[in-house]
Amino acid sequence: MESVGLAWLAAGLGVGITVFGVGTGIGPLVAAALEAGARQPESAKDARTTMIIGAALIEGVALFAMVICILLAVKS
Repeated sequence: MESVGLAWLAAGLGVGITVFGVGTGIGPLVAAALEAGARQPESAKDARTTMIIGAALIEGVALFAMVICILLAVKS
């Protein structure tokens, strides 16, 4: 296999690990927000807003990681 194919394989693995990490990070975040809303329904809106902001920050980091993986694959 030539180096370009290995670079794209590595980029795919990097993106896969990134997606796994994002799922692992957002899952407990959503679970905690739902539990907070179930325990105190009057604060559910605040918990949901905080959850969405946190999830957006996690997704932003994941997007940067994916772009870096693809740029490194194109570079080689």
